[in-house]
Amino acid sequence: MSNAAKKTDVEWEFAENQEFLFLPSRYKIGYGGRGGTKSWGFARALLVTGFERPLRIGCFREVQRSIKDSVHQLLTDQIQLLGLGAFYTVLQNEIRGRNGTTFIFAGLSNLTAESIKSYEGLDRAWVEEAAAVTRRSWDILIPTIRKPDSEIWASFNPELDTDETWVRFVENTPEDCHVEVMSYDTNPWFPDVLEKERLEFLRQVESGARKQADYDNIWCGKTKTAVDGAIYPDEVAAVLAENRLCPVSYDPTLKVHIIKDIGWNDKMAIGAVQVAAGSVRLIDYIEDSHRTYDSYVNEILDKPYAKRIKTFWLPHDAKAKNPQTGKSSVEIMQALVKDHGIKVDVIPDIGVKQGIEAVRQMFPRMYFDKTRCTPLFNRLRRYARVISPTTDEPGAPKHDENSHGADMIRYVAVIEKKLNNDTPDMKPINYDTRGYV
Repeated sequence: MSNAAKKTDVEWEFAENQEFLFLPSRYKIGYGGRGGTKSWGFARALLVTGFERPLRIGCFREVQRSIKDSVHQLLTDQIQLLGLGAFYTVLQNEIRGRNGTTFIFAGLSNLTAESIKSYEGLDRAWVEEAAAVTRRSWDILIPTIRKPDSEIWASFNPELDTDETWVRFVENTPEDCHVEVMSYDTNPWFPDVLEKERLEFLRQVESGARKQADYDNIWCGKTKTAVDGAIYPDEVAAVLAENRLCPVSYDPTLKVHIIKDIGWNDKMAIGAVQVAAGSVRLIDYIEDSHRTYDSYVNEILDKPYAKRIKTFWLPHDAKAKNPQTGKSSVEIMQALVKDHGIKVDVIPDIGVKQGIEAVRQMFPRMYFDKTRCTPLFNRLRRYARVISPTTDEPGAPKHDENSHGADMIRYVAVIEKKLNNDTPDMKPINYDTRGYV
């Protein structure tokens, strides 16, 4: 055990593969399967280090609606297990040490470049359940943690191999970064009750009741091709197998079609699409919230493809008038783009079930730009049905952060035949998918 994890009359135990938590490194990444003591190890190491010297520690998740969503309770439990109840004072939204150490808690998705400035003095930033953290959140957080010798910690159970956290830290490990696999087989205190669960899971795999890929993900921390209950699992697997998540450049000879799923508190999901020779090319994707229509329009009109935009497509309910303004979304958009020669049209409502089937039919012809549309592709991989807790059967599609991008793609499928280029004959496009996964 590291000398850093010692107290005068008490020695705290850590697993051998957790020693890196006490050694200096800009990034400390722990991932793996169930029972790997990732959360416990990270919490204990931060509490011990904060006991030895005053530290400002930020504890983050992608989404934190209340303190109950944070690691506040986990840290509270570990304080008692470590015998540090006399040293740490647990408050409703903070934890404070007698030497000045402070733990604070926040959700990354709600932070902006301005609001996150209050965290510039952090010594440690711990991101729990980091598999869900978006590129936007990492791009905001990382430059903010700038204090000398500050560190960024991330712990997570992997899901998809295109998740931003996986790509950023595991697939493309930066300098001064320690990545450690922490699963059941590295836990010297792995409990018997979990071992029985693991063996039962293996038995079900052998009988065909469960999939080997599920075991590998849940217990070994390997990535999977789609989430549980995924609506398009085979389709997204085919995209990866056929290297259709690849560089898809904007073609100035083709028209560009902008399709929107409208949101304010929920996500606004906007796709830029080009079609040619039967292929549907996703060349750009914008996703954000709490922004006005004009801010999105200005962003789009600043794109290289702006002059080739033919139509802004809005959902069928965009014709409804806002009682506060007396105007519909269609009318607002028409006023914003009228001087740019862009049409505004409405997508017919054919129902969710029929729309999903239309997407399935379109998927084999879809190409996603790897740089700009991987976040959209991840939404499609995560778009799933609600799983019944009693029957384990899938139900209706979930309405969550992934459904908005999936709804936008559903709209593309509904109007695909209308996304033309005003040109009768188009030559096939050769896609360079060499070397891309």
